[in-house]
Amino acid sequence: MPKLTYSDLYTVSLSDLSAAVADWESMVTKLEKLADDARSGMVAKADKAQWRGENAGVTKPFVHKTAKEFDDAAAQAESIKNVLSDAHSDLLSVQSDLKEAVRDGREQGIRVTDNGDGTVKCVVERTPYGTDPDAEEHLRRMEKTGRDLERRINRLIAHAEEIDDSAARALKKSHGGDTHNFGHAKYSSLDDAQAERALELAALGPDMTKGQYTELNTLLKFNARDPEFSTSFYKGLGGPEEALRFYGRMSHDGTQGDDKERLALARDLQRHMGVALATATDPDSKTHLPSSWGKEFRELGTKEIELEPGAVNRSYGYQVLGGLLRHGNYDADFLTPIAEHITQLHHEEPMRFMSTKPIGGGDLDFGFNPSGKGGSGYDPLTSVLEALGHSPEAAERFFTGMPTVYLEDGTVNPDKNAKLDYTYLEEFLKEDFKWPPDTLAMPGADGSEDAFQHGPNALGHALEAATTGRAYDSESTEPVEHTEERVELTKKLVSHFGEHPELIRRNESGEAEDLKTGPLHTLRDSLGNITAEYMGDFQRTMYGDDVSSDRFPVKGVPAVFGDPSQVKQFLAEVGQDPDAYGAITNAQQAYTSMMVDDVINGKSESTVPVSERVRTAVAPGAVIAGIMSEARADAILDYHVASAKDYNEAAADKGKWVTRIVELGTSAIPARVPVVGDAINWMAEDIAESVVKSVEKDVVEKENDGIRSYDQARMAAIDSAKEAVLRAAAGHPDLNMDTIKDLQATAGTQVGNSHSEGANLKASGDAS
Repeated sequence: MPKLTYSDLYTVSLSDLSAAVADWESMVTKLEKLADDARSGMVAKADKAQWRGENAGVTKPFVHKTAKEFDDAAAQAESIKNVLSDAHSDLLSVQSDLKEAVRDGREQGIRVTDNGDGTVKCVVERTPYGTDPDAEEHLRRMEKTGRDLERRINRLIAHAEEIDDSAARALKKSHGGDTHNFGHAKYSSLDDAQAERALELAALGPDMTKGQYTELNTLLKFNARDPEFSTSFYKGLGGPEEALRFYGRMSHDGTQGDDKERLALARDLQRHMGVALATATDPDSKTHLPSSWGKEFRELGTKEIELEPGAVNRSYGYQVLGGLLRHGNYDADFLTPIAEHITQLHHEEPMRFMSTKPIGGGDLDFGFNPSGKGGSGYDPLTSVLEALGHSPEAAERFFTGMPTVYLEDGTVNPDKNAKLDYTYLEEFLKEDFKWPPDTLAMPGADGSEDAFQHGPNALGHALEAATTGRAYDSESTEPVEHTEERVELTKKLVSHFGEHPELIRRNESGEAEDLKTGPLHTLRDSLGNITAEYMGDFQRTMYGDDVSSDRFPVKGVPAVFGDPSQVKQFLAEVGQDPDAYGAITNAQQAYTSMMVDDVINGKSESTVPVSERVRTAVAPGAVIAGIMSEARADAILDYHVASAKDYNEAAADKGKWVTRIVELGTSAIPARVPVVGDAINWMAEDIAESVVKSVEKDVVEKENDGIRSYDQARMAAIDSAKEAVLRAAAGHPDLNMDTIKDLQATAGTQVGNSHSEGANLKASGDAS
């Protein structure tokens, strides 16, 4: 059967399908009336009649059978109407999304061509020309945009094909192929039919062919976020234990041996089943699993699940469940109790789940985490922390709410006075906290040491979600409100690591031979993202501004950090990670640019000259820029943990923080750009380019006498501030070029001084 193509989906008119839905709606009405007439007419009369002889055993049953056929015909028509109606609405939505994607590409100079095999190719038509030094970088970004558009469109075509296939299969089953008999498969919706097919395939278990496995994954991929489908699928598996058994068997099937295709299929299944479980357990959905599923999963957590009859390897429920939890945004009522129970079990016996790891095997993939990211899947603590990293509401409640004490079997401790003698945050931040080595690699072998960082890395993801209100890997740029709970958690992290920077320090055979690598150094990229999220609060802290000042806008509750020296020490340590440096630098320059824009274009009743207000606006960010320059120098020159290339690439990759900050400050964007969306794109792209250029110049070297030179880094910060002034002043009716140049000079002077102040901070966090 030929594949659905881009041209098919783009050009097809769905009006005929809409008309068919209307016809079948009319048919349902007519058949229901015939069925009702049959019941109230001939059946009623047949039941009242006094049948004798052969008629008693033949005619009366025939009348009932005939009446039933009317009922079956009406039910079959209803099923066909439901399937066609859902298919029409789903295809209409996909087609609309496709046309929107094509429009987006066309506006950016990207042409879409049909490959004729269900995929497309996106070609950049408008390329930069001339001697513009930024042309190459602009072209690189355009090509990336084209690749992203390709993936977006190809996914839409594949989704449309899945809808078409599912509808055709459901219609065929509804008809049944018997022209003398109605009443075959009945569907209340297309989701109903898709779930039925998914369960038929799941029943095959590891015996699925690769083609059948691919079909199952396709059904799950496009329907995992549909509550009706996901709920029907999990219920159809039989219950919590049966669901775990199915996933556990398929995970083992995919991770054993060297079949890379089977492993890829298992990875897809893990991702899609996880998202489907999150959807099905969301109580806010109209259709969802009963809340008892969460309680049953906790009860199964410490029980051995027999995946195969007579299997030698034991597998605990939480190990299997952990593979699913790594994907999806879970409701707090479902996930937080599981996270609490697992953490409490770990507190009592840190290595309890490690006893089930296969011994002496050479297959390092084997386990419950086919993705291979963050361990083999034998440690449910790492898995549930990854789950919290994708579930902000659950993560916030876990770290900031009142703990519930659980018994070993997952039930709530009936003793109302039962309390923990630790908080979860305190537990995880202990220097001697035992992280299970979630790997099958033998001690000393490649990969064995990395296994001890899986847990801390997952912890960082969970803390990101809890403090920012976003999944740690979210690409969303919409500002999220800072709640009291999120702010308090952020303050605790800054205070703790500002006081104990050695916990997150990383030193690898550098000149600082007397310093050890901290057990939580992998948290730094996450702490960098948290810092970027709270950039307004960090800038306010640099010079001790009062929180009542509206000069540093934030969304929600402001964070007031206690000891400025701790804040600076925190930044100095966190910024040594390239990803953290990239996030902080992007956010800092964007926030400073918005501050300058507000000074020049915003409304104010201040009598202080604009030049002085610009000076005040750029100073805090410049201090942070100086701290980042010193942190970068420490990492490259002292600890040898990164290269200049790593920092440059990280800065280019963290551009989403610019857009987030710009969106936060759109109220300060002047009216010269009438459409907010255009203003965001224009400003964000401009600032992002400035960040990349600035970071490339942030080169810090040691001179012969051991004193570091920050001349280039300092000049990069100055240039960035001057660009911010020019950007804000562009088109301002009351500012001539001489005034703009004076404002640029003022800003540059202040940035130079403040950058030096930040760069020369001593290890204690004091300014020199």
